[in-house]
This record gives sequence, structure tokens and C-alpha cells, in this order.
Amino acid sequence: MDWQKLSPVLLRHVQLFKWGVLAAWAVAWVGAVFNWWRWSSSWLPLMALTAVAFLALKVWAGWRRERLIREAALPQFLKRKLRTQFPHLSGKDADLVERGLRQFFMACNRCPSKFVAMPSKVVDAMWHEFILHTHGYANWCELALGRFLHHTPAEALGTLPQRNDGLRRAWYWACKDESIDPRHPTRLPLLFALDAKLGIEGGYHYVPNCNDIARKSDSNGNGSSSYCATSFSDGSASGDGDGFGGEASSGDGGSDSGGDGGGGCGGD
Repeated sequence: MDWQKLSPVLLRHVQLFKWGVLAAWAVAWVGAVFNWWRWSSSWLPLMALTAVAFLALKVWAGWRRERLIREAALPQFLKRKLRTQFPHLSGKDADLVERGLRQFFMACNRCPSKFVAMPSKVVDAMWHEFILHTHGYANWCELALGRFLHHTPAEALGTLPQRNDGLRRAWYWACKDESIDPRHPTRLPLLFALDAKLGIEGGYHYVPNCNDIARKSDSNGNGSSSYCATSFSDGSASGDGDGFGGEASSGDGGSDSGGDGGGGCGGD
């Protein structure tokens, strides 16, 4: 069965089960408070069972959403539109860009209440094309992310702490996705490597580590710059360098395009 037909049904069942678990939990607590139960310990197994069921449901729902992000088919026209915009890209190049977009969505999924910035211009182009088809994009967001993800333009490290924190979150989870140490990277995750790898004019180029050099001119002469990945963690870029924008949570923060003043979205 097609996932687009199956997922809404499963999600409705999940919602019903979740409300059933919450109702059982509430009844157990109210019964305990008002001493409705003849034996004081009779409500404990019910509370424990509902707690375990709720936790299992949460883990299952998170696993399913991650699987959708990694595996669910995206519209094929996105690759065609991308190659129209960037004629030098091959079919395999477009496949890589789609993988980069999935990696970005995965970071957003791991930070549901925090702003995650887009670090790649070529991936941003595919994302922007996707969001233009509002109905399909909205349905995909609801199934895979549980919320509508608003588009924000691609960004590079700068002077705004909110933007840098959003990039740190993207960096942290893109690295985790490829088993890269985000504090001491020896290579770049795909999402941060694509603009340079594919020769995107005006794209954002990163290098894993440039020691004490925070920025250097792009040798390609296309007007873009090379940014040091270590700037995400060594405090050389403004923002939440200590929290790394992904490893430690501090404050609530919003999910709008302006981001939040600092803090992460929870680490591993």
C-alpha cells in the first residue's frame, strides 16, 4: 500500500490510542486522589502500564517519522526543476541534493521547537520548489514532521546570533546523521558540502577545519567564501557556542524564521 494512503490512517489510530492512554492515566490519578479504589495499590499497575504505553507510542511515532523523512518518495519533478535551474547538474547530482534536503528535514525533526537554518543554496533551491506546490508540501510536512515547516532562505555564518544558532543545529544533526564528530570534524556532512562539490555559483563553501583562520577567499573566484566548520563549536562565531545550538537545551525558543536567542534542541 502506498505510504501516502497508509500514513493518515495510522496517524489517526495513533491519535486515538494516545487519547485513550491519557484518559486511562487521568482516571487512575483521579481515582487515587479521591480514594475511589478499594485497595490503595490497585491503581499503581494501571498508571505504570499507561506510562509505558505512552512512552512506547512516543518512541514508535518518532521512529516512523524518521523513516518517512529518509525513505518516503519525494515528487520527481523537484529534480527536473533543479536541473532546469542548474543545467550543469547531472541526474546523480540531483539525487545528492535530494539526500541533502532529507538531511535538513531530519535536523528540523530533531529540533521541533527550534529554528534550523538552511546552509546550502542548491538544497534551498529544491526546498523552495517543493514548497511552491503548497498542498503536497503541506501534506508531506504533516506526515513527516507533524507540522508545517516554513521556508527561510539559505544562510551562512554572520553576525546574527539567532542565524548562527540555526546553522549550528543543522551542523550538529547533519554530522550525527553521518557519524561525524561535530566538534572535531575530519570531513563535511553532505548538507554542508554540496554547494562546493557541485560548483554552485554564489554557494556557501565550508571546510572541516581551518585552524585559526575564520574565513578565507574562495579560490574559485565566484564571490562566495569558505567557512570553517570548527567555527560552529569554538566560539569564533556569535551565538550559543557553548551550547553548540544542538547539544544542550537552554530556554524555550521559537520556531519562526527569526530563531531564538540561543540554546539547542537536545543532544544525543
